[in-house]
Amino acid sequence: MRAARVACLVVAGAAAAAGAAIAEPAQQRGRGPAAPACATLACDVQGDWERTRNLLLGLVNAMPDDKWSFKPTPAQQTFAERVMHVATIDLALLGTLGGKTPVPAITSPKATTKAEVVAALQTSFDYGAAVIKEFNDQQLAERIASMPFLGPSVSRLKVIYFSMQHTNDIYGQLVVYLRLNGVTPPASNRGA
Repeated sequence: MRAARVACLVVAGAAAAAGAAIAEPAQQRGRGPAAPACATLACDVQGDWERTRNLLLGLVNAMPDDKWSFKPTPAQQTFAERVMHVATIDLALLGTLGGKTPVPAITSPKATTKAEVVAALQTSFDYGAAVIKEFNDQQLAERIASMPFLGPSVSRLKVIYFSMQHTNDIYGQLVVYLRLNGVTPPASNRGA
């Protein structure tokens, strides 16, 4: 009986070690490294913002320069227009948080080149990171007036997570743009 228990413990330990060995490389590809250890809600939000930034920037940088005017159908926006949509909506949403960091202006709101669009997107993500860091857990829970479609008042946290959800929605659309051009999105690249 005792030998059976020891054998079970050895098998369980080996399975856990094998699972950890398998899980570790997976964290180094796909959606990026694991989030940092956090003890506050504010830290969690900041980590999620950075993961969202890295996911979308990895995807947009994977699209070849000559494909930024690509549209899957004539009725749809170009790849560049969809990315600019993320940048402009993020600035509009996060500008309602009531932070001290001024909302930056995008120098080329009708940008079409990869360099211009990536610069605008980076500006919006930089602003988001700066303004999110201004708020502690209690301030994230405070109710504010934001965009009308979010209701008469919402928590800052809801505005931030709505922004990230919107970015991930557009990310999913942009994956199709890449795949239609023979490009595997970096988060889907499982390596050789």
